[in-house]
Amino acid sequence: MSLDPGGRPGGEVKFFVGLILAGIGLYLFFDSVHFTSGHRGLISGMMGRQGGGGFRETTSMGIILVPLFSGVVALFFDVRQTWAWILTVIGFLILIIEIVSRMRPYFDAKASHAILMMIMIAGGFGLMLRGYIEDKRKSGSD
Repeated sequence: MSLDPGGRPGGEVKFFVGLILAGIGLYLFFDSVHFTSGHRGLISGMMGRQGGGGFRETTSMGIILVPLFSGVVALFFDVRQTWAWILTVIGFLILIIEIVSRMRPYFDAKASHAILMMIMIAGGFGLMLRGYIEDKRKSGSD
């Protein structure tokens, strides 16, 4: 089994330099993405009501815990009840969906750093591609 890019010798250095360059660029890019919460979630946002000033108020997140709470109570009463397991799983899934839907990513980087990251990512992928097909150009094959 050959470890050469494209299955032929040549281009390994460019490929791995491109891989490292793209990896560093992607790391810096994702390191600049931060998450915040506090926005209305998917489920509690649907249960919201119109507030004063045209803003939409959300209901308490506690209402979405009712299925999970009910399922756990039923499981403690009788663990063999299938409906209690289903209710518990549904309650847990609702909780996960609500938490994840409240997260909002934002990109926090200076413009010069963002441009540098994009150049590193694009340049790295370009070098990887060039290293991968370099020998095909030299040999003139497909």
